[in-house]
Amino acid sequence: MPHTLAIDPGVRRPCQDDQVRTPHSPRRPLSLPRLGAGIAVAALLLPLSACTDASEEATRALADDLAAALSGHTLDGVALTDPAAAATFQEQVEPLADYAVKVSADEVEREGGTGSVVLHWSWDVEGHEWAYDTTAALVEGDEQTWAVEWSPATFVPDLTADERIQIQREYGPRADILDTAGNPIVTMRPVGRYGLDKANTPPDQVGTSAERIAQALGLDPAGFRATAEAAGPEAFVEALTVREGEEDLHVAPEFSSIPGALRVPDELALAPSRTFAREILGYVGEATAEVVEASEGTIRPGDRVGLAGLLATYDSTLRGTPTLRIEAVGAGEERRDLAEFTGEPGKPVTLTLDQAMQTEAERILSPLAGEEAPASALVAIRPSTGEILAAANGPGNAGMNVATAGQYAPGSTFKLVTSLALLRAGVTLEDTLSCTETLDVDGYTFHNFGDYPASALGDVSFRTALANSCNTALIGARDRIEDDALVSAAEALGLGEAPDLGYPAALGTVPAPAGETEKAADLIGQGKIQATPLGMATVAASIQAGQTVVPHLIADRTGDAEPAQPLTADEATSLRELMRAVVTDGSATFLGAIPREPVGAKTGTAEYGEPAADGEYPKHSWMIGTHGDLAVAVFVETGESGAKTAGPLLQAFFERY
Repeated sequence: MPHTLAIDPGVRRPCQDDQVRTPHSPRRPLSLPRLGAGIAVAALLLPLSACTDASEEATRALADDLAAALSGHTLDGVALTDPAAAATFQEQVEPLADYAVKVSADEVEREGGTGSVVLHWSWDVEGHEWAYDTTAALVEGDEQTWAVEWSPATFVPDLTADERIQIQREYGPRADILDTAGNPIVTMRPVGRYGLDKANTPPDQVGTSAERIAQALGLDPAGFRATAEAAGPEAFVEALTVREGEEDLHVAPEFSSIPGALRVPDELALAPSRTFAREILGYVGEATAEVVEASEGTIRPGDRVGLAGLLATYDSTLRGTPTLRIEAVGAGEERRDLAEFTGEPGKPVTLTLDQAMQTEAERILSPLAGEEAPASALVAIRPSTGEILAAANGPGNAGMNVATAGQYAPGSTFKLVTSLALLRAGVTLEDTLSCTETLDVDGYTFHNFGDYPASALGDVSFRTALANSCNTALIGARDRIEDDALVSAAEALGLGEAPDLGYPAALGTVPAPAGETEKAADLIGQGKIQATPLGMATVAASIQAGQTVVPHLIADRTGDAEPAQPLTADEATSLRELMRAVVTDGSATFLGAIPREPVGAKTGTAEYGEPAADGEYPKHSWMIGTHGDLAVAVFVETGESGAKTAGPLLQAFFERY
């Protein structure tokens, strides 16, 4: 009689295999009595196979769940033999919370009721890969359930429960901003950090000392007191950072006698002076929360970064990358290295600014100061190269970069663009134009500036009309200028959309006029015409160079101009003659005594805003000029006229350069 094994289909039998490798390892043969009926054998094998597959699936699923959870910096949702391990892991992984990690699980090794799986960790630590392997232990519980037997070493090899992860970040020296001679413009310079040392101040004295310190530094006493009282008991509460050598300007003598007052010596990336090109260069300071968030992990709280201007634009270049050291720190502060990544040093950025010229330009603008001071700017370009040698902003600008980005109606300086359009229409310098006292265009009456010389009225040459800045003569010739000719002429002289050359820049806009009156106003730099001081300096530079100049400030970032109708040599010669006539016979004769090369110039006055009680409008005051291989634009937002307000500033600069 054949031997059979009775199977109760309602009873689940335990797994009998002693060692299993999943998912692909072969099973060991299972010793069974010889059975005479194939059906009986099948009845026996089906439950065992199902049992084995269930264990494989359970451990595989657990390994996958573990890898997925760890990739999210957590153990939430993972079956653990000790649920408290999740909180321990959360504490240990927290210093790495901002770094992405990908964890993958290898094949599961299983023997009886225990198993293990190798985990492959790959961290992205500020662009560096930190890769290593650990092993997670798996344990079978009741009813074939499996859980992870977590330990700190599953997180990082050899990590113990009393160790924590710490990341050290250390930057090398910040690179300098240089001039083309290799001299530093922005470099590390000594400063003093003034504030309150709470660790050495009696608690009942903190508030009083904070108020006295604020008064000595010219700050709000109540505000600094609140900040000091809110800080920790060992904190140094900084109130003001002062450049070395400027202490007398910002720190009262009594500061040193205040209990708890402290000066901490330090260094900051600074320009040669507090005002030197600050609207363009910007400044360096501690990273704000917004900067940290926008950096996507490359900048951390406490990092010093460029916060405005070129120092912000080129911050990553100048700052380089930090050397990163990941350490395990024990309860007794003993340390061991887990990984180290060497940072890249910062690289200098070279500007075309001439430090002496920039300083002189700022000195010339410095009298335009005070609460009611107008905005002002002086821009100097080298026509032969397009290098910006000075881009000075006056003290009345309230931090705005008027020099390269402030757009205003250019007034009569724009008549050089109109002159090019007329030259292209066939008008010669000796052709006669009619300069009347007034001219009506569609019901609007245009007039010349109040001090226009009577001797230059009537039928005069184009040269005379431009030299004395006759509005009505140029407006009267408007029918000779095609609709797109003004835009083309402006483009040929560099006035249009500024290319992106790595610094904040605008040049000017010449929109199509809405009607005949607006077209007339455009010809004299009013209407909707807009230009920056940089743009008008570019016009002068293009005339002097005999070709369209593209101004650049970053030494290794230059651009090429491709105007639809390039400036010709004959056109440039005629425009230079017109600018010279302004000095020899027109509105800028006060520049005639400038030594060395002949000076060319053009004055400009543009009405703007609302009229005063006497009906007079406020006036932008402009003057542009050339002197050898130098082209300059001077702008004062509100002045008397181009010649009387901007003229003396240009004269002072040309007398020096």
